[in-house]
Amino acid sequence: MARRILVVDDEPTIAKGLKYGLEQDGYEVEIGVDGLDAVERFFAGKFDLVLLDVMLPGIDGIQVCQQIREKSDVPIIMLTAKGEDMDKILGLEYGADDYMTKPFNFLEVKARIKSIFRRTQMMSKDSDTQIIRIRDMEINLNNRSVVIGDREVNLTAKEFDLLQLFASNRGKVFSREDLLSTIWKYDKRNYLGDLRTVDVHIRRLREKVEKNPAQPEFIFTKWGVGYYFTDKD
Repeated sequence: MARRILVVDDEPTIAKGLKYGLEQDGYEVEIGVDGLDAVERFFAGKFDLVLLDVMLPGIDGIQVCQQIREKSDVPIIMLTAKGEDMDKILGLEYGADDYMTKPFNFLEVKARIKSIFRRTQMMSKDSDTQIIRIRDMEINLNNRSVVIGDREVNLTAKEFDLLQLFASNRGKVFSREDLLSTIWKYDKRNYLGDLRTVDVHIRRLREKVEKNPAQPEFIFTKWGVGYYFTDKD
């Protein structure tokens, strides 16, 4: 069954170009023309990924992202024509998984989408090896869910990828450059963001899995080096 993508952009040329190109790759694509239309279409259908412009009439892409994230962890890639870092970071603050700055290369768009879909296909026949348990935290790699105590934690795709990487390599320190390369799959030549992207995701992840993010029990900072997951049971 073809994966379904919701493209939201009020510039018809961009929206139609993305739709045409993605359909050539076998995706089913639906277009939203403004923020309100995007929210309505998203909750009326079933989508595997959303390409979402930041600047939209009605309600902007940040608000759309926030509303989607309150109900769903579907991957969201933000599209922005602005160059300010704050717009990019703000998009990530509200749960976006990635972002691209216009004008963008369509081949890069396809590569980002394929990268996200690869990371969400973590199913395995050997379910026993797909559960990571640490204290009262249970990380299910089959359905990409996290339960702490009796509370289910809703993570974005990138947040889950970070947690899985940390929990699978307990005690190992990852620099921000390491995480950009491993989780985002970018090298320094084509990565359009900066290292604060990692810090934003780590902070959001801590807010969701730590009882007190200011005094973490799971995800620690090694100052001047990077981040690591506790090696204590």
